[in-house]
Formats: sequence, structure tokens, C-alpha cells
Amino acid sequence: MPNPMTVKGAESLREELAYRKGILRQEIAEAIAEARAHGDLKENAEYHAAREQQSFNEGRAQEIEARLADAQIIDVTKIEASGKVIFGATVTLIDCDTDETIRYHIVGEDEADLKQNKISVMSPIARALIGKMEDDVVTVSTPGGDREYEVSAVELI
Repeated sequence: MPNPMTVKGAESLREELAYRKGILRQEIAEAIAEARAHGDLKENAEYHAAREQQSFNEGRAQEIEARLADAQIIDVTKIEASGKVIFGATVTLIDCDTDETIRYHIVGEDEADLKQNKISVMSPIARALIGKMEDDVVTVSTPGGDREYEVSAVELI
């Protein structure tokens, strides 16, 4: 199944992969060599910790490679704006109950970060928004009950 991803998200994963395969891999190898020099490996906590870190690093590198191999990289700046909510769009919403305004950027699962208002395309709010148009009212099911939002603006930035 394709894994939708923004251009920035793909760049970020490529940077992490380069770091893990380059600098971090070398640092871990040096830590293992240093721990080996301490002698008996059976009771050497530093050696076991470094090997565990190596295993985690290699696993994460493989995971990133797989995510990038399955990635469907979408550059929304090359799509003509139509006011329709699509993957990669930045959507401004108005809470119909409180009149509060919030902006969400709809991104791939690897990029989601609620602190930066980046929500996964698979999240309930993104799934409710996809396909809607500016000025539409959307009902989103949340753990606290249904919420209504008006789609105020859709930007492809």
C-alpha cells in the first residue's frame, strides 16, 4: 500500500537515514570496540548496551528505507488550488461552538506532530476533512463527542 508523504517529510526521513547510517553507526561501532577492550563480554553492561543501541539503530534504518521505498511523495505546491481539502493541504477551521480558529497541515503518518499542528491523513479529523470544500461544515467524532468545524481556508503551501 502506498505511503503518502509530503516532500518535506521525505527529506526529513532521508536526513535521519543518512545520520543513522553515517555518524550514529560509526559512534556505536566505536562504543562497541571500546567496551570490547574492557575484557569479559558476558558481564560487560557497556558492551550489551552498545549492542542493543546498534540493533535499534539498524532496525530504525531498515524501517525508514521501507517507508521511503513505499512512499508516494506528493508536492502540493504543484497542484492547482481548488478550495478542496486534499492530502498535504493546510486547512484553517473555525470551531462552530467556540468560534476558535485552528490550522492543521494534513501529512503522512511519519510526519504527524500535533504540537506543530501536523495531523496524519489517517486521523479522524483529517479523514472527515478530505474532499470537503471551503465554507463546508464538517462534523468530527471525538472522544468528547461530535464537534462541528467550518472549513475557513484551504491552502496548498
